[in-house]
Amino acid sequence: MTYLPIIFLFVAVAAFVFATIGITHLLGPKRSSVQKDAAFECGVPSEGDARSPFSVKYCVIAILFVLFDVEVIFFYPWAVNFRALGWTGLVEVVVFTCGVLTAFVYLVKHRVIDFEKTDGRIK
Repeated sequence: MTYLPIIFLFVAVAAFVFATIGITHLLGPKRSSVQKDAAFECGVPSEGDARSPFSVKYCVIAILFVLFDVEVIFFYPWAVNFRALGWTGLVEVVVFTCGVLTAFVYLVKHRVIDFEKTDGRIK
């Protein structure tokens, strides 16, 4: 019974999502035209093939950014409660920081992140 409010919240959210999708599908416009169905890229006409290859490095950097960004979020609860956590909390955040820095050093050492600048951008 302690999970009843959480279950109710999930049911309410799911009902809202499905109701919103259903109502917009029923009430939304259904006319289509060549101009309306054309691809729109921020006002710039699209050119070339959309399936042209691009560097995998872009995806790797994006994933690493998200990974390190989420890890940095874990510092916020520690910063808010650092007095209540005491020395134990300090030791835990130092161990966590060492793990993050170890991962960062590994990535730099294996040249996943290359800081050699070419034309002002990170390679």
